[in-house]
Amino acid sequence: MKQFLLVVLLAFIGWFVFFKQTHVSYGPGVFAPDSPEQQEVDSADSFTVDGYSITPLADFKIEAKALSIKSYRSGRESDLSPVDFAFGWGRMSDESVLDNLEISQSGRWYRWRAEQLPIPRREIETHSANMHLIPDSRATHSAIKKARPGDIVEINGSLVKVEANDGWKWISSLTRNDTGRRACELIWVEDFQIKEL
Repeated sequence: MKQFLLVVLLAFIGWFVFFKQTHVSYGPGVFAPDSPEQQEVDSADSFTVDGYSITPLADFKIEAKALSIKSYRSGRESDLSPVDFAFGWGRMSDESVLDNLEISQSGRWYRWRAEQLPIPRREIETHSANMHLIPDSRATHSAIKKARPGDIVEINGSLVKVEANDGWKWISSLTRNDTGRRACELIWVEDFQIKEL
C-alpha cells in the first residue's frame, strides 16, 4: 500500500512539474491588447533558403499570447517552418476568456471550440490565428523553442510567399479577418522575444 501511495505521489509531482514547465499563467486580464502591425511592401527582393525562394509580402510585427504551440517534423512545410503558434490578442489574450475555450492544433491548423461562447464568435476569429514561423537563423530557432503556451511573445519579421522550382507554393494570409483554408500567416521571423511580465 505504501509503495502504491509513493508511486501515485511521484506521478502527481511529475505531472505538476511538467505542467508548470509547459504552461504559463498570468491570470485574468488582457496582456496583449494591440492588433498585429502590418505594412505591405511594393516590391522586395526574393532570397533562397534550402532551395526555396522566399519573397517578403509585408513587414509584420505582433505581440500576442501563445494559446498553443505545435512542432512538426514531417511534410514539406517543415523543411522551413518547424513550429506553428496559435496566437491571441485583445480579449483573446485574457485567460478569463480562454478558460472557456478548448484550443488544439493539428495538420498545421488551429481549432477552437466552446460549449458557450465567452465573447462573440467573430471576435474570436479576428483576434486569434494560426501562424507558421520560419526562423531566419539558428539563434532565432532556439529562441522560439523556449516559448511555452501562455507566454506573451513579440515577433518582428515579414509575411512571405515561398516557392519551389517544381511549382509548389506556400503563401501567407495578409489579413486577420479571414478563416479556414489559406487564413494562416507565414512569417519569416527575424526577432523573437518572450516578454517578461
